[in-house]
Amino acid sequence: MTEIYLTREGREKLIRELERLQKRKPLIQDEIARARELGDLKENAEYHAAKETLANLMRRIMELESKIACARIIEEQNIYPDKIFIGVAVTIQDENGDDYKYTIVDSEEADPGVNKISVQSPLVQGLLGHKEGDTCEVELPSGKAKFKILKISR
Repeated sequence: MTEIYLTREGREKLIRELERLQKRKPLIQDEIARARELGDLKENAEYHAAKETLANLMRRIMELESKIACARIIEEQNIYPDKIFIGVAVTIQDENGDDYKYTIVDSEEADPGVNKISVQSPLVQGLLGHKEGDTCEVELPSGKAKFKILKISR
């Protein structure tokens, strides 16, 4: 897996989720054992549901372990403080004069509800590398749009 860039907070969130899922694993294994005791496994819905739950849990555990192993902490990187890159907060203005403030994060941490947007999003892809004062034309799913970069901060 390639490197992913996370904030310290984002990495800690993944670690907490991993720990929670690892604690849940023995409980699901117990469910499988109890369901197995009920008899015929071919028609045992509880057994099949528990096996599927365990498979999904194991898949997520492996995904989290891989992401944590490949994670680089944004705050520890030598990122240009005056350009738009992952880990910065940016305030932009659209053509209508409306201002928007976003924090640019990896897709793992993206949460539009709190204005954390993915570095892979079309908007950010069009803004990457630009400086304060620049005006950028960005190709969005709805068409081209222009944005002025008002402020960049870490």
